[in-house]
Amino acid sequence: MSFNMYVPTRFVFGKGRLSELHQQKLPGKKAMLTISNGKSVRKNGALDRTEEQLKLAGVKIALFAGIGANPTKTAIMDGAKFARDNGCDFIVALGGGSVMDAAKAIAMMAANDGDLWDYVGGGTGKGLKIKSDPLPIVCITTTAGTGSEADQWGVVTNEETNEKIGVGGYDSLFPVLSVIDPELMVSVPPKFTAYQGFDALFHATESYISTFASMMSDMYALTAIENVGKYLARAVKDGSDIEAREHMAFANTLSGVVMTVSVTTAEHSLEHAMSAYHPDLPHGAGLIIISKAFHEFFIEKHACDDCFIRMAQALGMKNAAKPEDFITMLIKLQEDCGVADLKMSDYGFEPSEFEALARNAQETMGGLFAANPCELSHEDCVKIYKKSFR
Repeated sequence: MSFNMYVPTRFVFGKGRLSELHQQKLPGKKAMLTISNGKSVRKNGALDRTEEQLKLAGVKIALFAGIGANPTKTAIMDGAKFARDNGCDFIVALGGGSVMDAAKAIAMMAANDGDLWDYVGGGTGKGLKIKSDPLPIVCITTTAGTGSEADQWGVVTNEETNEKIGVGGYDSLFPVLSVIDPELMVSVPPKFTAYQGFDALFHATESYISTFASMMSDMYALTAIENVGKYLARAVKDGSDIEAREHMAFANTLSGVVMTVSVTTAEHSLEHAMSAYHPDLPHGAGLIIISKAFHEFFIEKHACDDCFIRMAQALGMKNAAKPEDFITMLIKLQEDCGVADLKMSDYGFEPSEFEALARNAQETMGGLFAANPCELSHEDCVKIYKKSFR
């Protein structure tokens, strides 16, 4: 019955609600509008609609389109310089998790001197505290995956050191406003809908088995798991299924909230190491690849049998009675979404890397190991990679 909770973000949730952005209280007069270096928000009209809304609100815009699928330290520093050079007083992140994560790091560095890694607490980071509050952030999410619209963290890769680490954590990095409009998600291709949906799922499952879980976080986690179990395969099969998109957007936002009350486990540490060395690997795909072996480790240790049974029930097996039923439902959902056959080897992984990946996971994101429901050693991490390799 002990927990801390602080989620100060104003959520504007629902189909078509991007059109209400101009009616919201915005935190400044000139926005750095941050998007990815891809074409999706231009092609699907989200960029034009957002620019129109900001102009209706009397906000000037400076467009920054420099964020890749795994945001890098270089992109963050470039973005921070852009914000300062253009006199921006707040940031609007239009996109998926990478854009929202990057916006938080840019907001931090636009207001503080030095290098991003000066303020990173893991790996080769110097662990300094920021001296000035970040620029305020508005998030407009176009995917249902990371829950970044609801928390105060971002994940950034230092391409020079192959470190992919969570940055931020300050209360001032919570978005002041997040618009979650499922209409913006209907054009996401099926495979990326699946990758993003499983990322949301694992935020919830990991936070549920976490040593930091509480009755409050369990409430959010189980509701998120239920919605993913019922609606993800539908969203993958038919991207225009707006009901499925709505429920996946809901699950995703809940999975972001649950991470502020509980903490994810080392599954995320293991995957961040993978995509740090192989940046073409989508985060959600990496999680899918290692998910069976990772969860089986704790089931074999009987670390939290009741949690796995309850999650199997939440995924749709109402009569689940043993922890292995969770694995059954997890694989079924992966099969239903067409992602059960993902292979590490397709992304260039070799078994000779596993020792280095396991070390990287603990050195850069070692804090998440404290959330595991039982001890997970270096050797155990290597075994999980080996069991997951195809």
